[in-house]
Parts: sequence; structure tokens; C-alpha cells
Amino acid sequence: MKTINLHITADKTKKAQKVSNYLIKQHGKSSTKKCDYIVVIGGDGFMLHCLKRYQKYNKPFYGINTGNRGFLLNKFEKGNIVLKIKRASVINLFPLEAKIKTYNKSKNIIAVNEVSVFRSTKQTTKLEIQLDKKKRIKELVGDGVLVATPAGSTAYNLSVKGPILNLDSNYLAVTPISPFSPRGWRGAIISNQSKVIIKNLDPKKRPANAVADNIEVKNIKSIEIKLNKNKKFTVLYNKKSGLKERNLNEQFKF
Repeated sequence: MKTINLHITADKTKKAQKVSNYLIKQHGKSSTKKCDYIVVIGGDGFMLHCLKRYQKYNKPFYGINTGNRGFLLNKFEKGNIVLKIKRASVINLFPLEAKIKTYNKSKNIIAVNEVSVFRSTKQTTKLEIQLDKKKRIKELVGDGVLVATPAGSTAYNLSVKGPILNLDSNYLAVTPISPFSPRGWRGAIISNQSKVIIKNLDPKKRPANAVADNIEVKNIKSIEIKLNKNKKFTVLYNKKSGLKERNLNEQFKF
């Protein structure tokens, strides 16, 4: 029977390091190039960081939660982790790609959950929103706006009262953050084939920053956001508490 090799990476917290030491003692630790699976120990933020850091190796990820919510990870239980991995459900996540322009540079960033644009001073933002080159919102005044994937629709998007998207849906959520005008706009559910362009209409007086998951770019002039189907993250979940089940549970909460 083939030996399953694990690359184990953990956050710096005491709890994460304790779980890491336990698993390394039980199963050893392989390199990222030679491993069959990458085991990530920490919280959602650390998981997002590792997904992007190790994406180039094209290996499945199995997360173990030692943080708070741990929506993207599994509950830690002692026992044979290799057996848990073999029995796990597979979810493929496709990220957003954000092309960001500032005064002096352009930067491309990917995001698994969401890309958000928000004010960086006491002044509200004034943003123009285009969808597939057609202007949809001439002037959004408020704290900002975000674009979320189905996986990210239960994160920051849900906190600002955006819609929860089923993981199997072919949609993205565009959600305003504390909108003042147009006051009645509550956002939109759009095709994941669409391209969203957000322009800062007054970057000098009303500077805005962009955040792709946990990476921030300051003083943006514009940002182009679309789903990148050429990049894929394969994430493994215990069948009884997988990401699909958690997503559905959030939709039926009241």
C-alpha cells in the first residue's frame, strides 16, 4: 500500500503548534514538492494565506481549525488523520483575480473569499461600478463595496448583509458597505463570467484601499475583478461537516 506523505504547516499560536507537533510525531513531515497533501493548522486567515502560498504545488489542502470560526477548516480530533483525509469530501474553489491600479503602480492579486474596496479616511467613498463595460452604478457613496465568491459569501459579505450563495452556483455577490447613496441599493447577484470594474471617482479627497482576502493595497484609482477559472484550490472536508453543509446551515439560520 502506498505511503501517504503529508506536508504539515501551522500558525504560530500555542494551540496550532501543539497540534502540529502531535501530527508530525505520528506521521512525519514531507516537503511541499514531495507530499501528497498539505495539512494547514490554524484559523481561516492562516488557511487563506496558505492556499495562495502553496497553490503552485497543485496539492489538495486539509485544514485543521485551531482558531475561532474555522469555516474553511475541519475540527481537530485525535486519530488517524490519513484515514480522515482519504474519506474526506473534495471541494474545488476558484479565486477572484483583482487587477488594481494606484497612482504609481499596477498589481494583480487573487482572493478566495472576497475583494473589497473601502474608505481609508473619515470621508466616504465615491465609486463608479461597471459590469461587463456597462455602467451600473454611476456614484456609490458610502464606506465601500465588495465582490464575493460563493465560498466567501458567508464571510465579510454576510456581515454587511450580502446574500449567501450556494457553493454550486455560478454566481458572485456584489455588496455595498454601509451605502448612503443610492440608499435603496442592496447589491446584486451576478454571473461568475462577469467582469466588475470599480473606479474611485475622487481619489485625492476620498482615498480608498482595496483588500483581497488579507492583502491590502492603498490609494487605489481603479480595480478590475473577475473569477479566474485557470486557478483551482482543492480543499478536503470531513463529510459530516463539510463546506457545503456549513454553507447550507448558514442559509437556514434565523
